[in-house]
Amino acid sequence: MAATTTPEDLPLGQLLLVGFAGSEIDEGHPILQDIGERHLGGVILFNYGPNRKHPADNIVSPGQLRRLTTRLQKASGDTPLLIAVDQEGGRISRLKEDAGFPATMSFAALGNKNDLALTRHQADIIADSLQRAGINLNLSPVVDLNVNPSNPVIGKLQRSFSADPDMVTAHARQVIRAHHKRGILCCLKHFPGHGSSAADSHKGFVDVTATWSPKELRPFAALIEEGLADTVLTAHVFNAQIDAELPATLSEKTIHGLLRQRLGFKGVVISDDLTMGAIADRYTLEESVEKALNAGVDMLLVADNRPDTTARMLAVMQNLIDSGRVSRQRIVQSLQRIDTLKRELHLRSKRKTCHP
Repeated sequence: MAATTTPEDLPLGQLLLVGFAGSEIDEGHPILQDIGERHLGGVILFNYGPNRKHPADNIVSPGQLRRLTTRLQKASGDTPLLIAVDQEGGRISRLKEDAGFPATMSFAALGNKNDLALTRHQADIIADSLQRAGINLNLSPVVDLNVNPSNPVIGKLQRSFSADPDMVTAHARQVIRAHHKRGILCCLKHFPGHGSSAADSHKGFVDVTATWSPKELRPFAALIEEGLADTVLTAHVFNAQIDAELPATLSEKTIHGLLRQRLGFKGVVISDDLTMGAIADRYTLEESVEKALNAGVDMLLVADNRPDTTARMLAVMQNLIDSGRVSRQRIVQSLQRIDTLKRELHLRSKRKTCHP
């Protein structure tokens, strides 16, 4: 994939990670057109959601899932398609035991045990399942600190290893290494920290200004420094300690200033789902795309599972470029980062030591 500086040649679809509906896809399925003709960069799979009006239902059984991912990857040709899933373990598992996949433990349960060998074993099980399924990007591990155990989206769902940043880092390291052994990319989330919130950013505005502390950056910083951060996913939280105007996903101070300049992250930044209430209730789609891209986000996650999502997003991005609100240079930077990530994915898949 060669990035150019002419807008008509920019493969803007590479900047998108979208959801779609269906467990089996035929030649007429819109997602195949998106991949083959619109240069779609990646897809995210769900067993049922997240959009109740447009359920995904992508994951039914191991055999079905492998057929689906094989078909998707074939449509992408020479440029690897990122096929992503949220397979953290415990409640946040898209590959469920009742659909024929292995049972998993939550990060909270693993943190309570605090046995790194057990965490590695559990991560090996998950990574093996993903490799067999043809999934190459796990949106995991969660490295949020369990600052507020009553947090409805982190603590209550048992998604955090611990309130101790060193313990979170140690366990997350095991998760990442298990995935890398099988040629699978990982994603640190939710930057710059969602563990202290008292509200759910899926449902609306979340302000962590009074509860967030810089120690929540420590797992991100350590894993980035160790070269273990393939991608980083943003939080939709508002944090006036960092930016008094914009939530993290849309904040240049947070993404470019803090994540890239201060922590030195040079890889792909993925937005959390732009259809979540914290963003969609306050910004138009065009506003959120403009601000996210200018903040330094590389891939825009849109999980509404609508058949026209990719086409709509491409029209928005092209309009922003044509109007000068997002520069071509900014787009080329993201394309180069995505290209580098996919090259690394290709190399890892060749080096992997386990096979399905």
